[in-house]
Parts: sequence; C-alpha cells; structure tokens
Amino acid sequence: MTFNEELKDITTYEGGKPIELVVREFGIKSEDVIKLASNENPNGVSPKVVEVVKNSANLMSQYPDDSMYRLKDGLGKRFSVKSKNIIIGAGSDQVIEFAIRAKANKQKGILTAGITFAMYEIYAKQIGAKVFKTNSITHDLDEFYETYLKNKDEISIIFLCLPNNPLGESIPTKDVYAFLKKIDSDTLVVVDGAYNEYASFKDSKYVIDVQNLITTFSNLLYLGTFSKAYGLGGMRVGYGIADEGIIQTLYKLRPPFNITTLSLEAGVEALKDSEFVNSSISLNFKEMQKYENFSKVNKISFINSYTNFITLIFDEKFNSKEIANILLKKGIIVRDLTSYGLNAIRVTIGKPKQNDIFLEAFLEIIS
Repeated sequence: MTFNEELKDITTYEGGKPIELVVREFGIKSEDVIKLASNENPNGVSPKVVEVVKNSANLMSQYPDDSMYRLKDGLGKRFSVKSKNIIIGAGSDQVIEFAIRAKANKQKGILTAGITFAMYEIYAKQIGAKVFKTNSITHDLDEFYETYLKNKDEISIIFLCLPNNPLGESIPTKDVYAFLKKIDSDTLVVVDGAYNEYASFKDSKYVIDVQNLITTFSNLLYLGTFSKAYGLGGMRVGYGIADEGIIQTLYKLRPPFNITTLSLEAGVEALKDSEFVNSSISLNFKEMQKYENFSKVNKISFINSYTNFITLIFDEKFNSKEIANILLKKGIIVRDLTSYGLNAIRVTIGKPKQNDIFLEAFLEIIS
C-alpha cells in the first residue's frame, strides 16, 4: 500500500518508556520502578484537582462545553488577556500542529534550534514543509537571525522553545524582545513556554509577561501547558495565546470537543491551586542541586537547566545508550538523547528518595 510521500522522511516521536513496559520486560515490581524520563511532576497533581475530577466522574458521558468558557476565563485572569486571545488544545502539541498547518506549506518552512522539541519538525514534515535549523544545538539568537535573513522567503514560522526541551537552557526575556523586533510582521513566531513556570521561578530575568508580549508583537503565539508544573500530563490540556486574528485562524483547524470533559474540570481547578504549583517548583530546584553537585564532583558535564529536568552530557568514556539501558534494568527510566545526535541523557528531577536512588545507581555505573 502506498501512502503520502511526505511521510517517508518522518521519524516517529518516541515518548518516555512507560512503567508497565519495564515491569513486563524485567519483572520489576511497579512500585520499585522510578520514571525520570517524561518530565512529569513527581508530586502528582493537586489534591483539589483529584477531588474535583472524582466528583465530576458522572459527567464523562457528556460532551465538554466546547466554548471552554471557564478554562479560558481562568487563563485570561492569570495572563491578563481576553478569552478571544486564547485557544485550547489537547496538549500544547495540538496548538503547534494548528500553527504549522495554518502558516507553513511546501514553499514556506519553519526555523528551529539545532536540538529542540521534535514535534515542530514532525508536524512540518507531515505537510511537506522544509525545516531549517541553526548549527548551534541551543538557542543562539544571532544565529537564528542570520539563518532567517538568509532564508527569509522560505521561512514562515520561527519556533523558540523557552526553556528548551530536551536540553533545558533558556534566554533572558530582554534578548527575546530584541530578537522579535527584527522579525518581519508576516513571520509567525511561536514562543513555546511549556516549562516557563520553572524558568520564571528560578530567575526573574526569564519571566515572560504574556499580555505585553502579544500586545507588542501581533505576530507572536505563546504556548503553555498543564502537563508539567500543574501535573496534568495524563489529561492533555494545553493552550495558545495570541492576537485575536491569529486565534481566529487557528480555530478554523480545531476539531470540536478537542479535550475531554474531565480535562476541562481538571484544568479549571488546577489554575486555582498556585500553592501546589509553587511548592512543586521550589522542591524541583532544591533537588536539582543534588544533580549539579554530583556532576561537578564526578566531572560530568551538564546544561544549566531552567526546567524540571537536567541534561547530562558524556565524553567518550561513557555511552549514553548503554547507561540508559543499564539504568532501565535497575528499574530507573531516563531519556537517552542518542536520537538527537547527543551522547547524553535527560533526567527528570524526581522526589528526594527517587533522586538519591538514581544518583547512587548512576555512580555505581560510571565507577
């Protein structure tokens, strides 16, 4: 059977290995498996959200409110924007897909960092759009602009993943603004803020005023998600915030009822519990210190992270795929970055005990 030609050059996105797979393959009890691969919130979700979802279980037979009024209202208050500036997606991934389908095509491609979230490239290739990447693996805005100028007629979207997944680095907001001022108003710039809650907590220089951003730049689309700091990865709730004209266009691509009734309820309640979010992020950076200290003592390179994970980069003495596989057999799941061309692993910051177990096992392996 033949399929669309564009699909031949697409590598399937691989998510973090599920706990169930490790249980089946290695016979390890599920309670003994530590998953540090998918950047989930190790503290789970706010108990208030759990209670609301339990009490709303009888609503699962009903279609959700397709206006998503309450969730948009909550997001509008948080970011000081209007509901007409917001679109909700099944994860921010879906809004990425809307943006690419709305703006890119076989003549107009996208520009990304050398290593960044894989779905930008996958969605672009699905429609035959060309993908331009900087030579630098991290976000070098000078190189972004140089590549943009050189290929301006062929680039319709620029993706800035801030902070960047899977590496963890970010860019101060003032530098982002300076870059945006140089970009043509007909080029859509997507600022993916999936991990922005973490960056904003770590350093005030990385705080993004979303309302000011979309007001200053009418060609700007900001993305956010409930999957990370809010702990709702399994509910698949993301959003885009932009000028009304951009949102109206993206709505033409949105299928009806694109997130579930219970996902809506969870998102609405999660926005209310800022205490849970802040305590989770605070614990994240406290625990990240263990990884940084360990890496310095054991001469392991790492990228300064503004997220809920840390990327450990190895020299020729170690092989990331081998290390990831050995850890897997011990019941510890991490993300090997070989597929990105890096001899590195990405480790989600877990609970204190989980981090201690990982570091003990990792030390044993590298010793």
